[in-house]
Amino acid sequence: MPIKIPDRLPARATLESENIFVMTEKRARTQDMRPLRIALLNLMPTKIQTETQLARLLGNTPLQVELTLVQVESHVSRNTPQSHMLSFYKPFSAIADQNFDGMVITGAPVENMPFEEVSYWDELCRIMDWSKSHVHSVFHICWAAQAGLYHHFGIRKVPLERKLFGVFPHRVIYRNPVLLRGFDDVFYVPHSRYTESSREMMMQEPRLKILSSSEEAGIYASMTANGRQIFITGHSEYDRDTLKAEYLRDREAGLDTAVPANYFPGDDPEKEPVMAWRSHANLLYSNWLNYFVYQTTPYDLADLNEESGFFPGNH
Repeated sequence: MPIKIPDRLPARATLESENIFVMTEKRARTQDMRPLRIALLNLMPTKIQTETQLARLLGNTPLQVELTLVQVESHVSRNTPQSHMLSFYKPFSAIADQNFDGMVITGAPVENMPFEEVSYWDELCRIMDWSKSHVHSVFHICWAAQAGLYHHFGIRKVPLERKLFGVFPHRVIYRNPVLLRGFDDVFYVPHSRYTESSREMMMQEPRLKILSSSEEAGIYASMTANGRQIFITGHSEYDRDTLKAEYLRDREAGLDTAVPANYFPGDDPEKEPVMAWRSHANLLYSNWLNYFVYQTTPYDLADLNEESGFFPGNH
């Protein structure tokens, strides 16, 4: 089934060239079915690239998805044309009275700052509080996972000795984790960050289930028992060249950034990167949409509340 996006969104041409079924708003109005309503709070500076990456994964399932692009109002994006933001994004205040089956909150390049010093921190806290009663399941990525763990559970982030940068092997550690159903014993995920949430505090938090971790990259996936909040520390949505572009950008800026680990053949930046995470990424998002959104969301979103939903692995 298709993903429903605005007719003129740049992602449309990219997705159609990859044979992903895209349904325009005009065609969707003729369909007699309720799509899953997914809000994407995009905090990344490269908004067009990020919305395309996530639309690709959200659209690669048998479910019909209606994607709503959301921006914070307390920060003005400097890296995306304002014409794009005005055409395709809604401020949070415009959707605050609505309910959604799911929500994705992206990472942001602010991890070296204390949470409270981020310009839109107060607004993000309001959005995360709002999501508990207006969204069935929230999928937090990278910095958003750190922010969500800190806001909801008081789990601090800690600096790493050096930037975690590359593609790292991970293992499933929780018995029968439905979110990771079908995963291989070892799977690979891109990471790019300077901090991590305190592993000790996460392991001591009884409201969290730790699903997957990596010797090099630490805890990767965790969630609340009912699946209403999911925290992913890596970037499974990244394209093949995303880490390469970041590496070249850092080098041009004079930063002593190491070659991304396990990424270029022979660690040679002149060679095409090996994409070892595509199948895991598609399975991760399809599992989330199927088990934690579609199968448990109320048909009438007005029935949402903070206690609705269940953890399929316990049933």
